[in-house]
Formats: sequence, C-alpha cells, structure tokens
Amino acid sequence: MSGVSRRGFVALAGSGLVLGLPAAAGSTSPAGQGLNQPFLRIAPDGEITILIKHLEMGQGVSTGLATILAEELDADWHQVRSEPAPFNPALYKHTVFGMQTTGGSTSVANSWQQLREAGAVARAMLLQAAAQRWGVPVVELTAHRSRVMHGATGRQLGYGELAVSAARLPVPSGVPLKSGDAYTLIGRERARLGSADMARGAVTYGIDIQRPGMGVAVLRRSPRFGGRVRSVDDAAARALPGVRAVHRLPQGVAVVADDSWTAMQARGLLKIEWDDSQAETRSTPELKAEFKRMAASGEPGIDALVRGDAAQALAGAAKVLTADFELPYLAHQPMEPLAAVGEVRDGRCEIWGGFQSPSIDHRAVVRILGLPPEHVVLHPLPSGGSFGRRATFSADWISELAELLRAQAAAGDVRPVKLMWTREDDITGGYYRPMNLHRLRAGLDAQGRLLAVEQTIVAQSFSPSMLKPGAPTRPDPFVTEGHLAEAYDVPHARVRWVKPNVGVPVHTYRALGYNHTTFSKEVLMDELARAAGQDELAFRLAHLGGHPRHAAALRLAAERAGWGQALPAGRALGLAVQEAYKTVVAQVAQVRIEQAQVVVERVVCVVDCGIVINPGTLRAQMEGGIAWGLSAVLHNELTLDGGRVRQSNFHDAPVLRLNEMPVIEVHSVASDADPTGIGEPGSVPILAAVANAVARLTGKPVRSLPIRLDGSASR
Repeated sequence: MSGVSRRGFVALAGSGLVLGLPAAAGSTSPAGQGLNQPFLRIAPDGEITILIKHLEMGQGVSTGLATILAEELDADWHQVRSEPAPFNPALYKHTVFGMQTTGGSTSVANSWQQLREAGAVARAMLLQAAAQRWGVPVVELTAHRSRVMHGATGRQLGYGELAVSAARLPVPSGVPLKSGDAYTLIGRERARLGSADMARGAVTYGIDIQRPGMGVAVLRRSPRFGGRVRSVDDAAARALPGVRAVHRLPQGVAVVADDSWTAMQARGLLKIEWDDSQAETRSTPELKAEFKRMAASGEPGIDALVRGDAAQALAGAAKVLTADFELPYLAHQPMEPLAAVGEVRDGRCEIWGGFQSPSIDHRAVVRILGLPPEHVVLHPLPSGGSFGRRATFSADWISELAELLRAQAAAGDVRPVKLMWTREDDITGGYYRPMNLHRLRAGLDAQGRLLAVEQTIVAQSFSPSMLKPGAPTRPDPFVTEGHLAEAYDVPHARVRWVKPNVGVPVHTYRALGYNHTTFSKEVLMDELARAAGQDELAFRLAHLGGHPRHAAALRLAAERAGWGQALPAGRALGLAVQEAYKTVVAQVAQVRIEQAQVVVERVVCVVDCGIVINPGTLRAQMEGGIAWGLSAVLHNELTLDGGRVRQSNFHDAPVLRLNEMPVIEVHSVASDADPTGIGEPGSVPILAAVANAVARLTGKPVRSLPIRLDGSASR
C-alpha cells in the first residue's frame, strides 16, 4: 500500500481528547496545541508523543512501535516518548483481529505499515508548513532529527515551531515511504523508552492505581473448578475492623476493605459451603489415564491434516516409532498479578488496568452494568506481564470487577474499588496452558527417509468457537499448529485432534499451540534420526526441502554452537527449530547433568524475523523466551488432587532462578522482509533442544515435561 491510510484522525482541545470524523485527503486536521494524529502528537515545545495501540506488558512494544513511526517522521529520538493509546476500536483496532487487542506476536507486523504512513504524513505536513512560512518550494527542504532545513539559505525550524501551522494544513495522500537503506533508527540498538522510570519504580500499573476513598477487594473462589457457593457465613469477616462489605458474586464471595491486608485477612474468616455437583473432581493421574485412553482407543476426533495414506504407508515402513508425549497444565504467573480499579458514578463507569483485549473487556462491563457503551471508559495502563492471561475471551477478571461494582451500586456504595488477585489466586484460579498428550507414529523407508506420520493430539480447546455446546466439527488450529508434518517433508501424514471433556479452565498461553507441538515433533525427529543412523542435524536438513528459512537458521545455529565438534566431558548438544507467527527460530542447547539435575550451560539462538527494529529488544525477547521455556523444562507443572490445584505460589510452582540462567547468544538472519513477531517464538524450541541434549547424555528419550531424572512423577 503506497498511499496513506485515511482512517480517523485525532485532535486535542486543551487537555481533553476529541475524536474527529475520518479525515479525507485534502481536509484539514483540527489543530489543538500542535500537530495531532491518531498515533502522534507534536507539542509546540517539540515533545513527540507516540500513542501505542498494543499493550506494553514488558515485551518492549512501546519502544518498537515508536521507532517505526519516528523513523518515517525523521524524529530526534531524545524528544520521543510513548503512552498507551486510549480505548477507541474505531482508531486502534487490530487490523486483522478486528478489535482492540494484543496477541499472537503480531503487534509490530500489524502496525508496521500503519505507523510508517502516520510518520510519513506528519513529516510531509511539517515540510509543507516550513515551505509556506519561508515561501520556498517544498522540494528544497529536508528533515532530520526533528528539524526542517533549507540548504540554500541555512534556515532551520524545529518540529515544535511548525506543529501548530502544520496542523492547519490538508492531510496529504500518497506520501512516499523510506527505503531500508535510509533508516537511521530502525535496526539500531537503543534503550527502551521509559526505562529510567521502570528502574526507579515510577511506572504506574493497574495494581498501583489509587483513587480517593478507594476500597480493596479480594475474592474467595471455589477450590474446585465449576464449584458454586451453597452457603456463606460472613459474620466474622464483617466484624473485622476495616471491612466495608461482603458481596456474593457469580464467581465467588468478595470482601471489600480499606486495604489489601485487611481484605485478605477477612477473606480467610469466611465460612463457605461449596456445591461441587458440577465441579471437576478428578486428579492428575486420572486425567492422564483418560487422555491416553482417548489417544489409543480411536476416540472420535477431527482431522487437521490428511496427506496421502499414512496408515497404509506405516504398514509398509522399514522402521516404525511410536511415542507418547505429555505436557502438564501451566499457570501464566506474570509478575504483576491481575488487578484493576473501577468506579461507577452518575451513570458512568471508569476502569483502570492493563487490558490485553480492551474490546472484550469493555463489552463485558457494558453487558454486566447495563450502561451505554459510551458511558464505560477504559484507561489502558502497561502491565507487569501477561503471557496471554489478561486476554481471556470471557474477560473473567474484568467481569469480576464489573459484578463487584454492580453489587456495590445496589448497596448504595459508589466509592471506587480495586479488585486484586494474589499470587495464590493466580496459580489456583484457572485459565491455564492446557494439559495435553501427543501420540505419534512415524515410519522410515529403507533409505532412512521419513515416509509417514500419524499424530493424535488430546487437548482442551480455549477457542470460543470450540466451546459452544456440541462436538466441534472442525479442528482447532491453536491445538494443532506447529505439528510435525507442517514443515518437514513427509509424503503421508494424518494429524488428528481429540477433545477431552475436562472442567479445568484453559486459555491462550505464550506461543499457543507451538508451546507443545514443537516439543513433541522436535524430540521425535531426534529419535527418528537415531533410528535411521543419521546425524540429527543432517536428518532435519534432508527433510526441510520446502522450508529454506528453517534450514538456514538451523545451519547457522549449529555452526555457531560448534555442532559436530568435541565437547568437554559430560556435555551434550541438542537442537530444535520452529516457525511461529512467521518467525523462524533455531536453538542449540549445551547441557550437563549434575547430581541428577539438568544444567543448561549455553544456548545459541538464531532468529529470522524480517527487518529487526531494535537488536536490543530482539535479544531481550529471545533471552526472556528461553528463560520462560527453561522454566517449563526444569520446573513448571500444575497438578490436581481431587480437582484441587496442589501448587499455590513460587515455593511449589517455581520459575527459573538467576543462577540457572545459561549463557545465551542471539544471532539474527539479515533480511529486508517486513518484520514479524518475536514475543513468543523464542520460547518454544528450547523445550526440545534441552530434552534432546539430555537424551544424548542419558541414552533415554525425554517425552514428558518437566524433566525429572530422579524417577519422581506427577502427583
């Protein structure tokens, strides 16, 4: 798209936000105190504010997206700041998902063209304003670091000096965009915007919000998923000094107090009898046995892929391998537990929080409170992590707050309230990465080439379309994406999804389906290579004829890791590759075993993600993703006992510790392709890379996570 998007522009009148009608070419952008567009404000003092439509949750998107616009604007980076865009789907919706949301590692890819055009339009308007002021042709002017210059006379004007007059000009169309060789910001490493504020704790998150007269609320939820309140005795809780109210909600019982400590203390005094007639009451071993039965019995499922005749090809294969892979439920465990502040007054509702899908959250509040949509105002804030937890399709945590606000209003209390989840609430409260079982049968021909594969995946779905009554009639792509036959050359393949009936709430989790399919298919590829008597790298490369990006990334990662070279005693390398969200990541892990514990010493990571916006952010996302994946490899697991989650906090649901972090080398593949996502792809190959290294050390395949070498098993 070479022209400029003509969808709605924004104007500021004083400090209030005024949404204008969509601007057509030739119209003027209303002028407040400077140049104002949907994604950009330039103040008369030269400060440049770039509005970020995607949630900043630690991934650095506020810096990456600002860089894209600032590049086309020719801005002085030292004058650039960013802030969350307001809730306004008409202006800030995801152009693919159709609503205001963040997810799928799409923020940069989705905003790339949009922000380039916004920056180019603003630059053109500033140049035109200078041309009119000086009475010279605009072609004689150049822009650089937030200044417009006239080479013939040496005159210069800062963007701030031109902002007001530029805002009065017609909005141009067809503004040309820069070529890659002209970039001065994109591709250069720079610190994140606001990093100093983060370092000194000055960033305001949902959990930090304070409002006059605000109360703090916590919920007591059923210890079993699907349980309901049968009766509650709240006398002791109400008697505690500082307790304002106790409300029975659809989701449980809420205690509102003057502060969080009092609310938590009072919650512990509630005497609740639970109705578990509709609750999930099975334990993890029972669920595992049920998943295995479903995989083995020919339970009705849905084919996600049928290529050739896998059953017949396997019957004639020279060698056949069969393997089951098991992965547990996992909690998201963001550092900032869920928290939001709400206030209902004079027929209006305002909510402050880190909304990952504000369109869904807004819709839920409107429905529960029965207010006109324009009377519900969301104030987006950055969040201290999410990994998918804040983006539930049910808007579960924001719905809880809305139900609480409704209960308060019914009781005549219009004071604001902060709803908080504790760490224990987070880990025991559901919406996990689904537990899943993969059963794979793969066959080799007489020449050691992959001939056929059958893959059955037993896993719950978190897709709204799959949760409706009745059996699904089509496969869930979030369950099967990343399967073995997706990238590797195999003439006969069948991939099948079997949906179990389990009452544990599940939802999107970093890298969605790839976080389990990558593990099973990359571990099996190692096992197949050994069965064929071939090197694991060479075997993969021989089956990647249709995917040269995968092959190139693998070769580079193996070369940088020293694949095939002698290693110190007691060490082994394991490798894996995956494409997720159009980004290819290959990783090689160097591992040793010490006192029956897996120690990951070094990881080499190669990324092919198109144009790299900021090498520092790329490196940070790969390092963070690897740490995330290592938590799943070494520690993470949620188990049920009679339907109750056994784990509750970091002491028994640990994440990777600093002393466990390996040395990580990150390399990117040079590319001039449009940028793709980096928030999630780096977290998945490490699962299999470590497992494959451990298998080389022990001589035993690793087919379940977390890896346990001491013989212990899930409870």
